[in-house]
Amino acid sequence: MDGVSHTVEVTAATLYEAVARGLAALRGNEWVAGIAQGASTVKVSVADVRVEHEVKFADFMIWLDRPPRSPRDVSARHEIRSILGMPTSR
Repeated sequence: MDGVSHTVEVTAATLYEAVARGLAALRGNEWVAGIAQGASTVKVSVADVRVEHEVKFADFMIWLDRPPRSPRDVSARHEIRSILGMPTSR
């Protein structure tokens, strides 16, 4: 089936997760012939979904100054402080 391409849309957190979800979606359809593994290429195109949020500046600053509750919070606040040119150690 040279020259045949298939397209699916998936949501994934990583490149390889996107490949896996795309292959799973294609394999779940009977009209898709077997996908050759050898020389096949999987093309992944990233399309950001437009999302709009409104955050009050005061709420943002309260969040930024609040003590972190987890290592993930520590990392997030450190990164944001760095972006804003603020001291990162407290």
